[in-house]
Amino acid sequence: MAIAKAFFSSSLVIGRPRSSDFDSTPQISHLEPSKFSLIRHGFLQSGITFSGKTNIVHASVDGLDSISLKSDQDPDYVPMPIVLIDQDSDSDTTIVQLSFGDRLGALIDTMKALKDLGLDVAKGTVTTEGSVIQTKFFITLLATGRKVEDPDLLERIRLTIINNLLKYHPESSERLAMGEAFGIKASAEKLDVDIATHIHVKDDGPKRSLLYIETADRPGLLLEIIKIMTDINVNVESAEIDTEGLVAKDKFHVSYRGAALNSSLSQVLVNCLRYYLRRPETDEDSY
Repeated sequence: MAIAKAFFSSSLVIGRPRSSDFDSTPQISHLEPSKFSLIRHGFLQSGITFSGKTNIVHASVDGLDSISLKSDQDPDYVPMPIVLIDQDSDSDTTIVQLSFGDRLGALIDTMKALKDLGLDVAKGTVTTEGSVIQTKFFITLLATGRKVEDPDLLERIRLTIINNLLKYHPESSERLAMGEAFGIKASAEKLDVDIATHIHVKDDGPKRSLLYIETADRPGLLLEIIKIMTDINVNVESAEIDTEGLVAKDKFHVSYRGAALNSSLSQVLVNCLRYYLRRPETDEDSY
């Protein structure tokens, strides 16, 4: 019985191979220079630290070693592009996380574009989970060394990263809302037809509430949401801005005069957001 031994970083996993994973006649193959080495080199050249696991699968069939990097995905498959802006995890920096399957390199052009916005990339890490490469930038304002608080600048960061995705990975256009206007191929899903809006507000302690919004992505969305809350005097304490393909999944810690939102104000907030973000289906269970 052939046994495949898989080594992921320092972990050992033993399992049975599928018959399609190996030829009937065992062969020895040689590993070409890894793309992960290129990513590591690019980050070192830019003063960014490489940190993460490189998944290389070593397989043994009847005592002969071979290496399999075979993907289970269809060759025409386009992975989900994800841009996450995290204001909660680090008190001193704004964390921007970016992934697009295994297709992203060292992102030197993206770092340059961020610096052109007056930002400093204080640190960067690259990790892998399965076949997905995740890149994190720890960003501060170049002038002050502090984290980014301005909603307008946060939206510019998000759109800059998405623009770079469309420029250097044009195939991502079919998985991004901006791809319809600026990409080579629009999504098969229609933003105003196929993507519903969901809004929830719940208490997150006595002094703040958690607002969750899921809706179709579009340029300027973050600014629209912040303006709506400002107009009804709801204070945004922190946010996590998550763009997953065509969908925005945003979380906001909010308060009103130093306290959590009561049920009446929560309903006002949901109604205002529903009006501006309305889609064919909107979740009625809002708080």
